[in-house]
Amino acid sequence: MVKTKINKSTLSRLFDYAKPYFWWFVLAFLCIVVIVFIDLYQPILIGNAADAVVDGLSSDKEATKLIVLQKGLIYVAMVVVALILTYIEALILTYVGQKVIYSIRMDVFSHIQSLSMNYFNHNPIGRLVTRVTNDIETLNEMYTSVIVNVLQSIFTLFGIIFMMISYNVKLALIVFTVIPLIAIFTAIYQKYSRQNYRFIRKKVSELNAFISEHITGMRLVQIFNVEDSTLAAFKKRTESLKKYNLRQITIFSIYRPSNYLLKIVALILVLYFGSQAYFAGLITIGTIVIFQRYITKFFEPIQTIAEQLDIVQSASASAERIFALMDEKPEITDKKDAIELKQVVGKIEFKHVWFSYIENEWILKDVSFTINPGENVAFVGETGAGKTTIQNLITRYYDIQKGEILIDGINIKDIKISSLRSCVGQMLQDVFLFTGDIKSNISLNDPNIDDETILKASKYVNADKFISELEHQYQEEVIERGSSLSAGQRQLLSFARTLAFKPEILILDEATSNIDTETEVLIQDALEKLMKNRTTLIVAHRLSTIQNADMIIVMHKGRIIEKGNHQELLQNEGMYYKLYQLQLN
Repeated sequence: MVKTKINKSTLSRLFDYAKPYFWWFVLAFLCIVVIVFIDLYQPILIGNAADAVVDGLSSDKEATKLIVLQKGLIYVAMVVVALILTYIEALILTYVGQKVIYSIRMDVFSHIQSLSMNYFNHNPIGRLVTRVTNDIETLNEMYTSVIVNVLQSIFTLFGIIFMMISYNVKLALIVFTVIPLIAIFTAIYQKYSRQNYRFIRKKVSELNAFISEHITGMRLVQIFNVEDSTLAAFKKRTESLKKYNLRQITIFSIYRPSNYLLKIVALILVLYFGSQAYFAGLITIGTIVIFQRYITKFFEPIQTIAEQLDIVQSASASAERIFALMDEKPEITDKKDAIELKQVVGKIEFKHVWFSYIENEWILKDVSFTINPGENVAFVGETGAGKTTIQNLITRYYDIQKGEILIDGINIKDIKISSLRSCVGQMLQDVFLFTGDIKSNISLNDPNIDDETILKASKYVNADKFISELEHQYQEEVIERGSSLSAGQRQLLSFARTLAFKPEILILDEATSNIDTETEVLIQDALEKLMKNRTTLIVAHRLSTIQNADMIIVMHKGRIIEKGNHQELLQNEGMYYKLYQLQLN
């Protein structure tokens, strides 16, 4: 047999998840032992019954009938016991398997949530979905069926070898002459099957990533009328996966008949040499029957082990990918002595901040400013000036390379990430809604946000006006990404969501772009309410919406080039003045 190469570290971590259920596995193991014993004893009963029939032909026929009946009843009883134990063992392993898989899946998803934003920028969503679904489900199969099948097959195989040798060494050695051929065929099968399985898992992951990406971007596909080329790209990946799946079927279809051929050869050898030994008076007819039954059983576990090792290989590869994901360290972590923010006043300071996504390609260059509690500050500038980056840095989606960012005089690196982000409400232009209902999209299923809070927040930001007109109101179904709602309705829901979480600081990406005039009035009213008594940072795309800001910061190529209110900046006739004139025209 070919030894399956499994990373020791991976195996150890899989065992760690199984440890809490050690005694359940022991119970399942005991069931397997009894089942194997019954399986090995059944041919002996049949062989003894055959000898009794042969002997009874020339002796007491009634006594022979009684012996055969007894053997038959014992056989039936053993079959019933084996069925009951098989059911118990399957029940135990299914229960334990589901518990283990639940723990792994929860750990994986929890870890994904802890990863930094930069990780998601460089890893396709489809690949991560594959880890949480397909790869973990492969492990489920290993825990619930592969382990028991492999153990049972190994015990059965060595049990048969022992029983054949104990019954007749010479006949056993004759049967064992086919073992080298079995080993060669199985080694060849394992070599090509293992390699092919790796390609299959890789192609499945690539296909999932492609599907996820293009379904998410289906609107773009249809806008540019590239359905045919997209379908062609999908076809190429699907055909590649099909090729390896068909290859796996071909490999298996060659291996199984080869095994069957060797079994027939072994049976012929037993019948030929066994019959000679029988006529020579060296063995009974029952011994030939027992060997015939054992040969049939001998090839089953070999084939099972070979086939199950494919799944072990696949599970091993899946486990390695899962644990590789879990070994990814978040770039943004809490210090050991990180603090909770007790009461947030809302003062924000940037002190000589330098930041780059890629080393030495600076997005922000020596940026310094102070926003006092309750102030409304807007950031303007050309695309790529660093406006959105400032938003992301305040909530520590990324860490700066130089300088300091302070909230209420405390460096944000000294604050617990959960505490920091809980005091900041960030609303983007592209509002994301989850599948569920209106209520769950406002509360995000946070148990601390009750129905009363949801209702008050919705009314305060004018979202209740359209929600009350829906057929099911707050229980109205929201499909993926909220595509059944208008852009303005989604934005009002995001305001209600933000208010329900009661942040002390607001970060707004332009919230009124591409929205009808009537809805824009509601949104502007909601914004004014939201910003009242809160420190607010606005990334402005339309300068007409920020004329009442306490301070406007003009960004250019990662630097602050102007500061002041609307009138001051117009009087300076600098970059802000040029941008404003450009939009007026």
